[in-house]
Amino acid sequence: MNRPSDLARRLVLLGAVIVGLFLYGIGGYMALGFGPIDAAYMTTLAVTTAGFNPVRTLDGVEQVFTMTIAVLGVTTFIAILTVLGGALAEGRFAVLSRRRRMQRRIDNLRGHFIVCAYGRVGRTTAREFEADGAPFVVIDGLEDLEEQMLQDGVNYIVGDPSSEVVLRSAGIERARGLVCAMDSDAVNVFITLVARSINENIFIVARASEATAADRLYKAGADRVVSPYVTSGRHMALLSQRPRVVDYLEVATLDAPGLRLDEIQVESGSTLIDRTLNELAPDIVALAIRRSNGEVLPNPDPDLRVEAGDLLIFLGDEEALRSVEE
Repeated sequence: MNRPSDLARRLVLLGAVIVGLFLYGIGGYMALGFGPIDAAYMTTLAVTTAGFNPVRTLDGVEQVFTMTIAVLGVTTFIAILTVLGGALAEGRFAVLSRRRRMQRRIDNLRGHFIVCAYGRVGRTTAREFEADGAPFVVIDGLEDLEEQMLQDGVNYIVGDPSSEVVLRSAGIERARGLVCAMDSDAVNVFITLVARSINENIFIVARASEATAADRLYKAGADRVVSPYVTSGRHMALLSQRPRVVDYLEVATLDAPGLRLDEIQVESGSTLIDRTLNELAPDIVALAIRRSNGEVLPNPDPDLRVEAGDLLIFLGDEEALRSVEE
C-alpha cells in the first residue's frame, strides 16, 4: 500500500462490496415478502447496525437473514477502517522515515548554506545555490510544502526556522551562510539573533519587507540586508535610464553560460600573497580589490601584487576562477 493507486483500488473494491451487500439485502428481503421500500429500510438497519426497529415481527428465517446482513456489514466496515488506518499509519511512517534519511544527509554537510522559508524569495535563492553547485538546506514550517521541496530535490527540514533546535538540526554550527527569507521582519530579526548567538562567523543575509527593519536586522547581527521592493525599484529605475548597462551586468552575473562574478578572500599564509594579478589569473578580469584597511581599488593594475587580507573581485570563466580558488 505504498502507492496511492493501491489504496484507491482497495477502497473501490470495498465500495463495490458495500453496494453489492445492499443489493443482496434488498433482494433477499423482497424475496421474503417485503416491499421495495421496506426491504431497503431493513437492509440499511442491518448493514449499519444503527439501532433496530423492524417494520414487522420477524420469523426465524427473516431473523437469520438479518443477522447475516449485519455480520457482513460490520465485517465490511471493519475492513474499510483497517485499510484507511493502515494507509494513514504507513503514510506517516513513510514521512518519518524520509525525514530521518534527509537528516542523515544534512548531518554530513559542511560549509553549506541555510535558507529559511521556501516561498518565492527562498525558492529563487535555492535555485541559485543549486545552479552554482553550492550545498544548502531549506527550513520551512509548512508541511504542505514538503512535497514541493521533495520534488525539487532539495535538502530540507520541516520545522520552525526561528527555533534553535531546528537551526542546529540544519547544521548551523558548520554552515557557511544563512539566508533569512521569511515574510515577517520580526521573525527574520529573531532568526538572525539566534543564528548569530550559535555561530559568530556565519554570514547572514536577511530579507527586509520594510525599509525601517534594516537597522534592526543589522543590529541583530545580519551582514547584509536585502529589501526586495527597494531592490526591484532601483533595478527598474536603472533599467529605464541605462538599459545597456543593466544588460551588461545581467550578462556578466546571470545569463552568460560559464561566466560568473566571484570573490576570493586572501588569508594569511595563502599562496596568492605577493603574486601579481597577471601571474595569478591572466585569463580573468580583476574588477576590484578591497585592501584589509578598507581601501577599494577599482580596475587594479595587472602588475599589482596581492597582499594578505585582500578581497579580490573577479569576472571570468568558471574553470579559470575555480583554478584560482584552488
